[in-house]
Amino acid sequence: MTQPFRALELRRIFASPYVIAGGLIVATVFFCALFAPWLAPHDPEEQNLIARLLPPAWMAGGDPSYLLGTDSLGRDVLSGLLYGARVAAYVAVVASFGAMLLGTVLAHIAGYFGGKVDWAISRMVDVLMSFPPVVLSLILITALGVGVNKVALAIVLVDWTRFYRVLRSEVIVVVRRDYVSAARLLGFTHNQIIWREILPATVPLLITLLSLEMGIAVVVEAILSFVGLSVEANVPAWGVMIADARNYVHDAAWGLILPILAVFFTVLGFNLLGDGLRRTLDPRLQLRVGR
Repeated sequence: MTQPFRALELRRIFASPYVIAGGLIVATVFFCALFAPWLAPHDPEEQNLIARLLPPAWMAGGDPSYLLGTDSLGRDVLSGLLYGARVAAYVAVVASFGAMLLGTVLAHIAGYFGGKVDWAISRMVDVLMSFPPVVLSLILITALGVGVNKVALAIVLVDWTRFYRVLRSEVIVVVRRDYVSAARLLGFTHNQIIWREILPATVPLLITLLSLEMGIAVVVEAILSFVGLSVEANVPAWGVMIADARNYVHDAAWGLILPILAVFFTVLGFNLLGDGLRRTLDPRLQLRVGR
């Protein structure tokens, strides 16, 4: 009975237009990030001052060797976008999974045990969430220093509270269900109840939060790199490209528009994927659809 059920779930997942659209966008971003050294036609940091501010190849004055044009220093925009995808994908995965692990563990502990444990963790979350997330990230980056790993750590330390707040409420609801009470009567340990009974019920919501957090991580990294607090000076990133191109927006608008579109479609892909997975995996939404 298990195998047909799993096959049915997989067919339902891949039949969702949200999953298909979001999955294709996310897969494209990760493909570009993984194979950037082979896909990029130029070194992203290679400067050619003779070819500075060239338009895309299909526009008047474009050069076929620079498909999406060049920036103010003659660097290839396409190569910069491909290598910038590596930074975005790395931060999205590392920061999101780190925030998910920390927030999920604390949310299940607080929601299950309640009482003083819940009060102590929730008050700490209240203090952290009283600061604007981007401002708190800037403060942490200033203290930690510049670097992709430092950016990921700062996002983890700030955004685990998002997972905690939402998952804690869900855990409190699940704890009151009959099958959890039955597990206690059968002598299950606290760990067994949390891992076998409560965690599976929160997975659909967790998947949605993880996908949304990946999009948020991409935006935060772009903001931090825009102000020069993310990657090192010799590392291409979408936020850096936006910051460099804003001074030449009237002469070379493509240099500003293209990295903004890269951030936009990456975030859109994560959001569509998370929404599609939630719609197909959450039993409550399935019941609503069936009515």
